[in-house]
Amino acid sequence: MQDDANQTQDTKAKRTAKNSVFLDLFQNKRYLLKLYKTLHPEDTTATENSLSDITIENVLTDNLYNNLGFIVNNKLMILVEAQSTWTMNILVRVFLYLAQSYHEYFQRTNQNYHKSKKVKMPKPELYVIFAGDKGHKPDQIFLSNEFFEGADIDIEIKAKVIYESDRNDIINQYIIFCKVFNEQTRQHGMTRKAVTETIRICKDRNILREYLAQREKEVVTIMMSLFDDEQIMKAYIRSERHDADVETAKRLLKMEKLSFEEIAIGTGLTVEEVEEIESEIMQLA
Repeated sequence: MQDDANQTQDTKAKRTAKNSVFLDLFQNKRYLLKLYKTLHPEDTTATENSLSDITIENVLTDNLYNNLGFIVNNKLMILVEAQSTWTMNILVRVFLYLAQSYHEYFQRTNQNYHKSKKVKMPKPELYVIFAGDKGHKPDQIFLSNEFFEGADIDIEIKAKVIYESDRNDIINQYIIFCKVFNEQTRQHGMTRKAVTETIRICKDRNILREYLAQREKEVVTIMMSLFDDEQIMKAYIRSERHDADVETAKRLLKMEKLSFEEIAIGTGLTVEEVEEIESEIMQLA
């Protein structure tokens, strides 16, 4: 039992931890309605029943990001999380996600945009949630400005950027949750302790308290993984590089102009590995 406890303690937190919580939180229509009313406090007609979650899973993403899409009162709301690293490529993600959302919307509503009858489309609203520091970053970002030097282009993508504020709405609470998680990972690394401390601190500060209290075990499970996605990716890259180095060594050995030591230095392989490659070549000859 003690070994199991130690194994659990050493389990790495998922690199996508904050994003997983992002989707789990807002796929609950109660919290999704709070999100919508934060963006549209003037709309008093929206209810949980009027919300239609259209979040696209594993489409146009690499699982390092999460996007949230929903329709309410003829508005297509797209929210994309930029995490804590700022990049204008977020606009490309917004653009592709919007296009995919419309495509699936036409399929669900049985509308054929290849025919002459004009289709009906919900009005798009695009948002980026940024969990890092605002600094001098803009409140709105435009595809034309960021990628085409402000030129008049045939299609424009405009997204509002949401940063941490002094408000107590659910979006701001989520951003604070992300920042607390970042602080805890800096102290404890990507570990279970960082996750549990994040939850404890946020509950104490009344940040997403109801959600975390009701789903604490699920949130811990979401944020933890036996396999660290980032480490898996690094291992894959190392494997790909090693295979490329081996192929380079084979070509150099066949040229018969360099010593084993010189080939090892040039490829990053060990002398022993180069000797083994030479032996394999000789066996196949």
